[in-house]
Amino acid sequence: MKKSMLLGAMAAFALSAFSVLAQAKPLEAVATFTVIADMVHTVGGDRVHVTSLIGPNGDPHVYEPTPADAQALKQADVTFVSGLHLEGWLDRLIKASGYKGQPVVLSNGIKTRSMDEDGKRITDPHAWNSAANGVIYVGNIITALSKADPDGAAEYKANGERYIAQLKELDSYARTQIQAIPKAQRKVLTSHDAFGYFGDAYGVTFLSPLGFSTEAEPSAADVSKLIRQIKAEHVSAYFFENSGDPRLVKQIADASGAQPGGELYVESLSPADGPAASYAQMFRYNVDKLVAAMKGK
Repeated sequence: MKKSMLLGAMAAFALSAFSVLAQAKPLEAVATFTVIADMVHTVGGDRVHVTSLIGPNGDPHVYEPTPADAQALKQADVTFVSGLHLEGWLDRLIKASGYKGQPVVLSNGIKTRSMDEDGKRITDPHAWNSAANGVIYVGNIITALSKADPDGAAEYKANGERYIAQLKELDSYARTQIQAIPKAQRKVLTSHDAFGYFGDAYGVTFLSPLGFSTEAEPSAADVSKLIRQIKAEHVSAYFFENSGDPRLVKQIADASGAQPGGELYVESLSPADGPAASYAQMFRYNVDKLVAAMKGK
């Protein structure tokens, strides 16, 4: 009798342990680049394992997917993209991987901005560079993870609400810091037009030789016009981007007299030991760098 009870208890324990292990298996999520991968990780916590297709300091405009990316996508329970035509290579990757899901577009609900480029109206894909837009991304992540894993919905909601509060504080911080600078000084030069949402939200004018994509190449006339504009508007500082080629912006700065303000993180995070290892760190770092440059420090 005791032996059968012991066996029964062991069987119940084994079943319970199996159940815990089954529940502990994290949701497999794929994100196209590190900025949104960090957002998904922050909301998902231990319940979600996140793979970023593009690593730190990578450029999502010109990325070339690998066989490992196709394998990760095939095994994903849920996939996150920023959207707005940023990840133009994704459709090819989905087809190659055999992925059957529908990617979650985190920019859904964003009030987009656009510009004329080579006779076409192009939508600006860099929506996350406004912290208020980051809040919209997080809301979309909470909804998608809760749908993919209903048992974790309460945890995703709690994590997401804490994160949203943090992003709202960063949004307020940016406004306070930048509004203390005279409007005439709120002008900087960057490698390409990736800070439009930031500029619109916080009142900064960004000039750049390239449009929304790093794939573009400006004409000599465009570069000359930009140099004249920088001189006329007394733009004092220029910035490189961690994921881009600095040579063109350095050439323009040398010709215009703009001084180096440092490096900004715009489309990808730094490695873990860098100054912008998370979206929140990246946003705060960019604000502080820009403010210091615009103040002339």
